[in-house]
Amino acid sequence: MIPLKDNIPNRRFPFINVSFIVINLIIFLYQTQLPPEAVNQFILQNAVIPQLQIEGLIFLLHNPEHLGIIGGDLFWPYLTATFLHGGWMHLLGNMIYLWVFGKNIENILGPIPYLVVYLFMGAIGHFFHIFTHPASMVPLIGASGAIAGVLGAYFVLYPRALILTLVPLGFFITFIYIPAFLLLALWFLLQLFNAIMPAAPAGAQSVAWWAHIGGFISGIVIGIFMRGNLHTVTKGNH
Repeated sequence: MIPLKDNIPNRRFPFINVSFIVINLIIFLYQTQLPPEAVNQFILQNAVIPQLQIEGLIFLLHNPEHLGIIGGDLFWPYLTATFLHGGWMHLLGNMIYLWVFGKNIENILGPIPYLVVYLFMGAIGHFFHIFTHPASMVPLIGASGAIAGVLGAYFVLYPRALILTLVPLGFFITFIYIPAFLLLALWFLLQLFNAIMPAAPAGAQSVAWWAHIGGFISGIVIGIFMRGNLHTVTKGNH
């Protein structure tokens, strides 16, 4: 199922949400212009690598005086990895969800708080993946954790919104409106199902399911705190 739009009218132009989409596109286009060796190096420099993160955090716990030396290299990837993608399908899938669901979360929070919350939820998603795969040396990239956080907040704040969704039925494609709570609940259950399934051989898992789950949970928590701002939401939610 592919969400296309919701029935919540925008109160203002979602500048930060659109900026996130543009930045992701620009960075991915930059990646496509690099030779394969340079792409690999670019990913390794900017991705979150769980085992290295665990080792770095343990080192800092025992040697806090080195925070100024390695702190940037250790924590910077939590930001940069959120803007990297492994292919066009990875990128476009994330950006569609971000466009449909992110703009109304920005409308409630406001531009700067939304920017901070989005990056925070992305970092939480990365943490969930790290602590469920602490020995992994596979680079973790993608906006999925942050976007999952957006979905979690939307699940709390707009449960009765209607989402125009493209649904493939065999050789046929149909478009139907699905309540947000149902669509997002199904999305979360799919992530959970895949997360608890046996891991692929030799650590070949290509999707960070626990990052999605961690991001979604963080979004739910943030959404609960955001409910106080719901007096600004238009009647399109009812």
